[in-house]
Amino acid sequence: MGLAAAMLLPLAACGGGSTTTTTQATTAATEGDGSAAGTETSGDMTAANVDTSKFVTITMLVLGNKPSNGRMEAALAAENEIYKEKINAELQLQYIEWTDWQTNYQLTLASGDGSIDLVGTATDWLYAWQLVQKGAFLPLDDTMLQAYAPSTYEAVGEDWDLCTLDGSIWFIPEDQYTQWTNHGIYYRGDWAAEAGLEDVSNFEELGEYFQYIVDNKEGVIPWDVSGANNTGGLLGGYLGSNLEITTILGVDPAIFTYNNDDPYTVTSPYMEGDTLVEAAKLFKEWSDAGYWREDVLNYTGDSRDGMYAGTSGADQHHTQTYVTTTRPIMDEKQPGSDLQYFYWGEDNNNVTRDLKTHGAMAVAASSANPERALMLYDLLRNDETLYRLHNYGIEGEDYVVTDDGELDRPEGYDATTDALDTNFWYGRMDEYELTPVSNYDGAAELYEELDSKAHDYALTKFAFDATNVQTEIAALTEVYNQYIPSLAYGKFEDPEAAVAEFRAALTSAGYDTVLAEVQKQLDELKASEG
Repeated sequence: MGLAAAMLLPLAACGGGSTTTTTQATTAATEGDGSAAGTETSGDMTAANVDTSKFVTITMLVLGNKPSNGRMEAALAAENEIYKEKINAELQLQYIEWTDWQTNYQLTLASGDGSIDLVGTATDWLYAWQLVQKGAFLPLDDTMLQAYAPSTYEAVGEDWDLCTLDGSIWFIPEDQYTQWTNHGIYYRGDWAAEAGLEDVSNFEELGEYFQYIVDNKEGVIPWDVSGANNTGGLLGGYLGSNLEITTILGVDPAIFTYNNDDPYTVTSPYMEGDTLVEAAKLFKEWSDAGYWREDVLNYTGDSRDGMYAGTSGADQHHTQTYVTTTRPIMDEKQPGSDLQYFYWGEDNNNVTRDLKTHGAMAVAASSANPERALMLYDLLRNDETLYRLHNYGIEGEDYVVTDDGELDRPEGYDATTDALDTNFWYGRMDEYELTPVSNYDGAAELYEELDSKAHDYALTKFAFDATNVQTEIAALTEVYNQYIPSLAYGKFEDPEAAVAEFRAALTSAGYDTVLAEVQKQLDELKASEG
C-alpha cells in the first residue's frame, strides 16, 4: 500500500447513509438466500433458517496482484471442501491489482452487477465511508450479524460502534489483530555505518545517506522509486516529521489536517506556512543530486525488487512490512545489509496508532447471497483450520510449524516467488496468527518504541459528507494531481514559485469552500460529542 495519498495518514473518503442505499441493499438481500437483511430484520433470523440446498459461489474482492504460482488455488481448493460441507458454498477471490488500483477498485464496486459478495475495505485507505455513501455496501444490524456471523459478532463487541452510521453497521472491523502501518523509509544499516551515520532518524541524515550512495556505490540509485505509482514521494513524510499535524481522513484530496492539540479545527500545510516550500526546495536539491532516476515520474519499476537486488538503497512502506517482509528478505538476499527503518514522525514523536478499521470486511449491496457470505466470513475468521489454509496455505507444502509453534517455510521456499498472496487484510486474528521464525527479532522493541510515541486518531467517527462540495473536491483533486508529483520529486525549476502557483490554483479550484464545509462538519461533530 505505498500510497501517494497516504501521506500523513492513509487516504480515506467521505461517508453517510441514505434511504435509497438501505432500500436497494435490503431488496438485494431478500432476493438472495431468502432471509431478511439490512435494516429490516426478523426476530427469528438464524443461520439454520437459511436455505443452503443451492450451491453458491461467494466472491471476495481483495487488493493485490493475483499470484501465478498456483499456491492460492491449491489453498482455496482445500478450503472449499470445508465450505461445501458446512454451508454448501465455495469461495473465490477477485483481485484488484496494484496498477491503477484506486480507480479500478471503485469502478468494480460501482458496477453493482452482483458479481461481488464480500468486499475488503478500510476507512483510512480504501474509501469505506465514501463507499457507504455511494451505496456499495449492504447495511447490517445486530440481529443479522448475531444470526449469520455469531463468533465474529461476539468478538467485536463494543467496536461495532466504529462501523456504525445512521443506525446501520456497514462493515466488520479487523479489530482483533495487532499491527503498525505507520509509514517510513527502509535503508541499509551497513551503508549508513559506512557513511558515518549511527542511524537515520531525520531527513537531513537521510540526505547524507543518499549522497553517500551516489558517491560510493556504483550502479546503485539511492531510492529507485516509481514516481508513476508513488506520486507523493517523501512529501507527506516530510510534513508529518516537521509539523505536529495529522491528516483528516475522508476528505479528498488529502491536504486537510488538524493540529494534534486541536483536532476540531481544520488546517492545511499545503496552503499555510513555509514547510511545503522547504520540502519542495529540498526535493529539488535531491533530484538534482541524483537521489532518484531522472525519469522518475514515468518510471514504473519496483524499488523493493531493486533493494533486494542491491541496485536501490531504499524502499518506502510501513512498519508491518519491515518486520515481516523486507527485513527478513534482505537478511537472506543481501546478507549483512542490516536493513533499518526511519519512520515518519520519529524525530518529532508524531506517530498515529492504527485504526481498528484499517482493515474491514463489508458485504456488497448487490450480493445475491449476503447471509451465506456472512456465514463464510465467520468461518474463515474463526475456524483455525480454514484460517491457516487461507493465510498460510497447505501445511508441509507452503509452511511448517516449528516445535516452538512458530511459522517456518519448507526447504527451498522463496517468498518472492512462492508466496500464497491471498491478502486477507480484513479479518486477521491474533489468536490464530503464527509468528514467522523469519520475523525481525527486534520487532517487540520497535513496537514498544512506537507505542510510547503514538497518539490515537482523534476523529475516528468523522464521516465527511462531500455532497455540497463535490465540484470543488473534483477541481482540488485535479490541481493536486497536477502539482504534487513534480513538487515531491523536485521537477520544478523554481520550487518556491511552484508552491505559490499551486496554492493559487487550489484557491481558484474552491479550496476555501471545501475548508469551510469541513470545518462546519467538524463543529457539528464536536457539538454532538458534547
